[in-house]
Amino acid sequence: MRLLLIRHGQTPSNLDWLLDTVPPGPGLTSLGERQAAALPEALADEDIDALYASTLIRAQATAAPLAAARGLDVHVRDGIREVTAGDLEMMSGDSAPGELYMKTVFAWADGDTALRMPGGESGAETLARYDAVVAEAAGNGTRTAALISHGAAIRLWTAARALNVDVPFAAAHPLENTGVVVLEGSPADGWKALSWAGALVRPAGEGGPTGEPVPGDAAG
Repeated sequence: MRLLLIRHGQTPSNLDWLLDTVPPGPGLTSLGERQAAALPEALADEDIDALYASTLIRAQATAAPLAAARGLDVHVRDGIREVTAGDLEMMSGDSAPGELYMKTVFAWADGDTALRMPGGESGAETLARYDAVVAEAAGNGTRTAALISHGAAIRLWTAARALNVDVPFAAAHPLENTGVVVLEGSPADGWKALSWAGALVRPAGEGGPTGEPVPGDAAG
């Protein structure tokens, strides 16, 4: 199965670097609307047969042009919403709370899934809800599924589940609005990332870019 994890278009909270994670959340900016409108052409070579979006307005608004262009229904699922900020909600991502948020996310990706976001979910809970949506798509016999999701959630899930993406790579590579991570595999056999925002990802064992967690990387 081919899996496209797509971050939503730009929102006002992205511009202000806010940890804005509670549904329904804001809509798209005018730039975000243009980014969403450009997705059908950007993904023209992808034979998408299932389209999912999170319960946040920004994800559904991003999915709408792609759904219209391909004649697809949008399956709205809570499981692929953003990592809940909990007590850090609406604080600045470019600050100590933002750094704590991302540090917690990458600790989960590194295996400490019992750790809990202050006032929010644990890593185990967050990954389980995301896994459930991926499993649903795979279980329906889907060849290529597109999931319109969120930056921290996509980086977390990919670092935790892709055999060839580690935490340093995900931490060093923020995903811009409407950036796409492409993977292949299955829930049973595991996943391999093929590309990250258009750049090829090396197979496991061949090394690759590394880096430290990026402070100030706001949720979205």
